Amino acid sequence: MLARSSRPATATRAATRAWAAALCLAAAPLPAAAQADFYAGKQIRMIIGHPPGNDYDLAARFLAKYLVRHIPGEPTIIAQNMPQAGGITAANFLYSQAPRDGTMFGSFSRNVPSQARMGQPNVTADPRLFNWLGATSLPSRVCVAAAASPVKTPADLFTHELIVAGSGAGSSLSILPTVFNHVLGTKFRVIEGYKGTTEAVLAMERGEVQGVCATYGQFRTYEQLIRDGKIRFILRAEEAATPELKDVPSIFDYAKTDAQRQLMRFVFSSVEFGRPYVLPPGTPKERVEVLRKAFADTVQDPALVAEADALKLDMTYRSPQDLERLVANLYETPPEMVETVKKLVPGL
Repeated sequence: MLARSSRPATATRAATRAWAAALCLAAAPLPAAAQADFYAGKQIRMIIGHPPGNDYDLAARFLAKYLVRHIPGEPTIIAQNMPQAGGITAANFLYSQAPRDGTMFGSFSRNVPSQARMGQPNVTADPRLFNWLGATSLPSRVCVAAAASPVKTPADLFTHELIVAGSGAGSSLSILPTVFNHVLGTKFRVIEGYKGTTEAVLAMERGEVQGVCATYGQFRTYEQLIRDGKIRFILRAEEAATPELKDVPSIFDYAKTDAQRQLMRFVFSSVEFGRPYVLPPGTPKERVEVLRKAFADTVQDPALVAEADALKLDMTYRSPQDLERLVANLYETPPEMVETVKKLVPGL
């Protein structure tokens, strides 16, 4: 009797477990399906912390064109520029005022995390609390020298002066040589007063200066000068290799101490943020994950890659984890080193 009655009891328990499992599955719909229901027919606002027509603005709108195809439910994306205070207004808005339901995300200056860590008064956003979606672009910064310059390699900078064009303390043209001189003891001499890379390169061609330090992409219009040997790359400011500049040495190779490397990483980390995108703090985790996946899928979309190549638009993908690591490194920098950076590059 026991043997005969145990079979139905076992079957009953199995059926009960199966029924309970089915109920659990029914109560927890697939994330993609659930988020498709949420985003279908909705508008997502994309805050762009840069003026219309700026390269960040153009890249953000280019991204949005493809991003809608990869978000479940294919919502509409509406772009809104918020360029005040160099993108700081956009960062503060996304941090404290934007909706936290996954219907708003945005981008701001890659300098904002460093500015926040330095305690800049008008930056109220805490970059550690953003939900980072990822970033596009990985612009390398380089220094070039005229053919007639005595400086041929980074090692020469420790024994020979190199006169370079600058555009004011804390400006993009002046940051690299200023930091290298202070941290490593190089012999750059910065002549201020030039309005940008174009004017600086013209000054180099006229013999007013011997070199320029700027973003690598800004030299793409001078390919003929490079092919003719009139200007040459002498160093790059990033530790990571740059595919187009694999034979150009990194200035980090000439750092002698961990403190030197840490200080340069703090100053130069902004480049590694590329064009960053975030969701506000408090956005539901499941929507963060859905939009992170959509972002990653978008920048690897063959159609986007092909069009970006045709437009010569850098859409190099930076993962959320890369950006979180950069933020963590900034906040691990000792306070006394942050104070040094404030004095060295107050406009960072």
